[in-house]
Amino acid sequence: MSDQAVTTRCCIAGGGPAGMMTGFLLARAGVDVVVLEKYPDFFRDFRGDTIHPSTLTVMDELGLLDEFLKLPHQKVQHLSGFIGGEEIAIADFTHLKTKCPFIALIPQWDFLSFIGEHAKRYPGFHLMMETEAVDLITGGGRVCGVRAKNRDGALEIRAELVIAADGRHSTLRERAGLIADSFGAPMDVLWFRISRREGDPAQAFGRIDQGLMIILLDRGDYWQCGYLIRKGDFENIKRRGLDAFHEDLATVAPFLRDRTAEIKDWDAVKLLTVAVDRLRHWSKEGLLCIGDAAHAMSPIGGVGINLAIQDAVAAANILGPEFQRGTPGIAALEAIEQRREPPTRKTQRLQIAIQNRVIDHVLGRPGRAKLPWIMRIARHFPRLTRIPARIVGIGFLPEHVAR
Repeated sequence: MSDQAVTTRCCIAGGGPAGMMTGFLLARAGVDVVVLEKYPDFFRDFRGDTIHPSTLTVMDELGLLDEFLKLPHQKVQHLSGFIGGEEIAIADFTHLKTKCPFIALIPQWDFLSFIGEHAKRYPGFHLMMETEAVDLITGGGRVCGVRAKNRDGALEIRAELVIAADGRHSTLRERAGLIADSFGAPMDVLWFRISRREGDPAQAFGRIDQGLMIILLDRGDYWQCGYLIRKGDFENIKRRGLDAFHEDLATVAPFLRDRTAEIKDWDAVKLLTVAVDRLRHWSKEGLLCIGDAAHAMSPIGGVGINLAIQDAVAAANILGPEFQRGTPGIAALEAIEQRREPPTRKTQRLQIAIQNRVIDHVLGRPGRAKLPWIMRIARHFPRLTRIPARIVGIGFLPEHVAR
């Protein structure tokens, strides 16, 4: 028997981008919703911080864009990289036909806090921090709520619909017995910080050389660094020692050589185990999975947060009217999957192709990296950089907030 009991129309497990945006949009549509977030705050580093033009369009449609862009951020209008010491243009966002033709680099905790503050203005929005969904409640052949825990003990939340937005290691999708197909990844990512100094490059960029790859995101006074490694190779890297790791960093990004020693121990380095998977079915009666719980994305392109938000918008557009008519049935949940699965599939196919044809061929292979043929062509035809800008910035099926 639970110590606490709550009843709501929709319970969302997970206070990440998918969960918070869905909760906000449903509350905006007049639906009573409870969002569960297992941590006491949103402050966890090394999460996706790239807010793409598709998401900025959503913020504009919500009437929140001007206020949102008052948060400290950096604008990325062009993505470039260094391959074998040669600079190459990758994506030009300035030509996108959108109000915000740029990527905004905003810490995810600021984004989530912003959404949460605006969601709380709706009486139907309830955010329960330090509350983790641990199991499903079922009855009558359907999901009818979740069992959760918080500092006060066990908790039962009865709901007409449960939305699992609890990430790539989703507890609820596991409890529901939903099956995911895994597509593999040849790499993992090490995330860490290194100070940013005057004279450093002004934009986010990547570097590939000597079998090493690193992505650097401008966070104002420091770089958020994503260092790609062979999958499962972190223990070998640690055995080689910090000095060897510092030297590798200086090799692939020479301008960091005078500050790699800022990484004083391995506690400063966080491992992201990369996975690419997708559920065969995103729903069952009374339960819907969205975001990483439905489809774990590769970090390539930084599109994961934006795919999650697109899922949220599509879900709210369909579920809002359904809740007005009654309890959303399985047909409505399947309609969300039918809309969001094709762009997810296309994006994952592209990520897998880049993983297999570029990253897998570079990592751990010493010697000066060479420009892939497509990038050599792009040097002569700069307009080609608009294609990756469209795919990364807008995606294959951008969603718009229902009026």
